[in-house]
Amino acid sequence: MRIPLCAAALLASALAAGAANAASFDCNKARSPDEKAICADRALNDQDVRMSLLYDITRRLVPMGSRGAIMDDQQAWLRNRRTCGANKACLARSYQNRIATLNRVLEERVYPNGPF
Repeated sequence: MRIPLCAAALLASALAAGAANAASFDCNKARSPDEKAICADRALNDQDVRMSLLYDITRRLVPMGSRGAIMDDQQAWLRNRRTCGANKACLARSYQNRIATLNRVLEERVYPNGPF
């Protein structure tokens, strides 16, 4: 898989910024069981940061007409993630599926429109 230079640079800068954050949300304000579980588990936390970075990159790079659908899909995914509660296996599967979906969006809707 070839990553366009622009996307690679965006990902690298986002990873550097994301490394200082605990999760894609403020763990001090975590109230729901899924958020508390994510904040308490390093692997889930890492998946959350990765998913958040992919979402941000995807949302910025897809053609304008696709952004609303990407944002709607993210909200639906967050609602679905919440149904996992504190079940770490369920949360991990949810993140794996979302990350795979976002990677497919990049491969199908963003990379073909390069070079950047």
